[in-house]
Amino acid sequence: MADYIDLNGAEQQFGDTEAQREVRANDRQYVFHSWSAQGAINPLPIAKGEGVRFWDYDGNEFLDFSSQLVNLNLGHQHPGLVQAIQEQAGRLATIQPAMANDVRGELAKRIVEHSFEGARSVFFTNGGADAIEYAVRMARHHTGRQKVLSRYRSYHGSTGTAITLTGEPRRWANGTLDAGVVHFIGPYAYRSAFYAETPEQESERALAHLRQTIELEGPGTIAAIILESVTGTNGILVPPPGYLEGVRALCDEFGIVMVCDEVMAGFGRTGEWFAYQAFGVNPDLVTFAKGVNSGYVPLGGVVISEAIHATFEERSFPGGLTYSGHPLACAAGVATFDIFEEEGILERVRDLGERVVRPRLEAMAAKHASVGEVRGTGLFWAIELVKNAETREPLVPFNAAGEAAAPFNAVVAACKAKGLWPFAAGNRLQVAPPLIISEEDLIAGLEIIDAALDVADGYVTA
Repeated sequence: MADYIDLNGAEQQFGDTEAQREVRANDRQYVFHSWSAQGAINPLPIAKGEGVRFWDYDGNEFLDFSSQLVNLNLGHQHPGLVQAIQEQAGRLATIQPAMANDVRGELAKRIVEHSFEGARSVFFTNGGADAIEYAVRMARHHTGRQKVLSRYRSYHGSTGTAITLTGEPRRWANGTLDAGVVHFIGPYAYRSAFYAETPEQESERALAHLRQTIELEGPGTIAAIILESVTGTNGILVPPPGYLEGVRALCDEFGIVMVCDEVMAGFGRTGEWFAYQAFGVNPDLVTFAKGVNSGYVPLGGVVISEAIHATFEERSFPGGLTYSGHPLACAAGVATFDIFEEEGILERVRDLGERVVRPRLEAMAAKHASVGEVRGTGLFWAIELVKNAETREPLVPFNAAGEAAAPFNAVVAACKAKGLWPFAAGNRLQVAPPLIISEEDLIAGLEIIDAALDVADGYVTA
């Protein structure tokens, strides 16, 4: 029986050094990688993926605890998604966005029906970053204002406005590509900038800071406030009680568009279709990508409120994309809704998150001196690592690289050595496996992390 199928459709076995050598050579010779010094990287060649696992050409197996880039919500090679793409390719592979298409319209209908009260339509994009770009453009044209407020400790994409909105180090080298962006500080109770002692206090003070930012910037100049409903890469920061509701109230008070970035948190990751739904708020615009079809074919979009949709009833919206609502991508999106219902994805995410992940992470926090805090919801969790639990000194400095990052890199290496591919960012191991993961595999992955934390404990200073 073959281990994997190669580029030419031939059956192959693991351990084929020649095949691996060719993949490595082509990659190093011709592929330009993102966020990397090209001469300093050595990408791992992957032969196949299936379910919650993937394999390299030597047959080394990895439990995918990061869902690749937190997009493979339904795992590798889900038969329902693959079949939907194959069937769509057989009947209509592509059609331009100015024409109506059955599968595109069906997906838009389902997204609207599963989003917020007052949602009206969907503008499809090729991914998350351009969804952010178009959401901002819509907000600016709708309000006639230019400024957009976004939080520090955020990631919104790497295109012009999206990278300027981003509130973490990947923005720095890119300069200010959109002069209308203003950053503010959001809630982060464990490292509170507001000296809060309770989650409620953190929420109240963070909202007071946001109000002051709005007032000092001039409410009449601000088109939108954009925020990840649950912060993703920068820490799995779940909003404290009342925070999202307070942002909604401020937007209503000052006529500002509220944009929820659900690119990472949406489509079941938190146990809801969209993360903001757990907080009882209705945004004006919602961006999505990743989990809408697990990235099998690139797809993103913006869910648009009735009021903003109406802005463009009589005047043209100035924007578009050749591949907007690509039929292959939309077919996988429609199949995603079917699979979620058939397999009870939302219910199992909520169950596994509360019954399995939460108690086991809390036990790790009690056991390991290197764990400062665990936090999260659904299958979206963070383990924050520290050198000193009392002072909360991080395991490695902010934005550490090279030798300074060695302690954290050692923890990540310990996970990989045991067959777990973790979601690692900053000082955090983040738990974000495919939503189809079995309880057995989930527990096995958490046990690997538990063992790897012994390595982190070795760097604790007190």
